[in-house]
Amino acid sequence: MTDTLSVRALNRATLARQLLLAREPITAAEAVRRLCGMQAQEPKPPFLGLWTRLDGFQPSDLLGALHDRSLVRATMMRATLHLMTGDDYTAFRTAMQPMLDGALRVLGDRAQGMDLQEVVPAARSLLAEEPRTFNEVRALLQERFPDVNDRALGYAVRLCVPLVMVPTQDRWGFPRASRFTPADEWLGIAPAAEPRIDELMLRYLAAYGPASAADAQTWSGLSACGEALDRLRPRLRVFADDKGRELFDLPDAPRPAEDVPAPARFLPEFDSLVLAHADRRRVIADAHRPSLTTKNLRVRAVFLWDGFARGIWETEYKRKVATLRLRPFERLPQAAIDELSNEGESLLRFIEPDAKETAVSVVEDA
Repeated sequence: MTDTLSVRALNRATLARQLLLAREPITAAEAVRRLCGMQAQEPKPPFLGLWTRLDGFQPSDLLGALHDRSLVRATMMRATLHLMTGDDYTAFRTAMQPMLDGALRVLGDRAQGMDLQEVVPAARSLLAEEPRTFNEVRALLQERFPDVNDRALGYAVRLCVPLVMVPTQDRWGFPRASRFTPADEWLGIAPAAEPRIDELMLRYLAAYGPASAADAQTWSGLSACGEALDRLRPRLRVFADDKGRELFDLPDAPRPAEDVPAPARFLPEFDSLVLAHADRRRVIADAHRPSLTTKNLRVRAVFLWDGFARGIWETEYKRKVATLRLRPFERLPQAAIDELSNEGESLLRFIEPDAKETAVSVVEDA
């Protein structure tokens, strides 16, 4: 008989793998490896995501890993920018290509006249000469392909040429207009020749399981997840959720008891945890899920209390005063406010170390 896992059991299992039940004394690169990547649509959020997960994390830890190339920032899951270890990028970039090819369909008529067999090697050659911003790449490609939409050229290069972003000495590792370079030039090794999707699914379960095929597809953007999980079935444990849906997991993965305490935690914008499942009730109630994104599809920063997303948060820094505002989805008990305030003070000191004052407030009309 298949064991059924409650929403709360799934919550605790996922938090354990996401380094959110206790801060871990591991390196930034090891954390990103265990998380199977961190969404990095903007450069700052991964620093906050690692602070909330690692014991004693400092910005220099991530900056050092970016500069020594043990971590890279590149297009991966769901055609979005992620932090990945160099090893994971080379192992799994090829598996992403079918999804990235499919994303080109959004170009529609703007892709008229574009021949990828000509554009891709031309772009590769330009970027191999020296790292360039995409404004530079588009302008140079437009000279060679004057009849093709310049934005279409740039988008195709992002999806079809394995590239990494070149880190700088900026506070969060990258400027607004970052330069890109071929991944194999930066890492000294080309992406794997064959798609290693079965291995990717095992890594996904290690970081986000127990999970369904639909969950894995939502996280990766790949349509072949169900086939891969079926192939792996003899190596996996199979559970059911409270709605009878099939969930897969690694046999020896942590699945803590439902009543294991979960500390207050602050997740940054675009955190992969809130994007990694089709059914996200293990993190956020369905009623609150619309609050996760803005009209222009930014993924908001959320705070966790007792393991679940209870609201969104934002910071402000004016005249040396750092302020954290909590906007709960529903009224919070005093115990939650106290715990979140203590954690929030630490977060403010991390984000704004030069602040003379810090303050945490709760906006109850969110």
